[in-house]
Amino acid sequence: MRYKKWTLEQKLEILASSEEIGIVEACRKYSVSTGTFYSWKKKFEYKGEAGLKVTYDTKSKELKAAEEENRVLRKLLSDKEIELEVQRELLKKKFGTSDPRKI
Repeated sequence: MRYKKWTLEQKLEILASSEEIGIVEACRKYSVSTGTFYSWKKKFEYKGEAGLKVTYDTKSKELKAAEEENRVLRKLLSDKEIELEVQRELLKKKFGTSDPRKI
């Protein structure tokens, strides 16, 4: 059986339909397993509609873009730090001092 992502409205419709035609018939009609149905029912009884909200894509596009930009900037910063360290080592060798900042 193929995995299907259900919207909040679809879940609520299935739960309401089960009250009218019965759980087994509603599950057959909408091709939902009884395990999934009872999971939704439990979440709905415990948290209401908030328990049934779709949670598989919680990160917004803006957040994902910001995280990617942050990753790129961290990489650039680490590359700059390595470059500066190499320059310090070269200065140590050239001037024979232990601390290049004292030059």
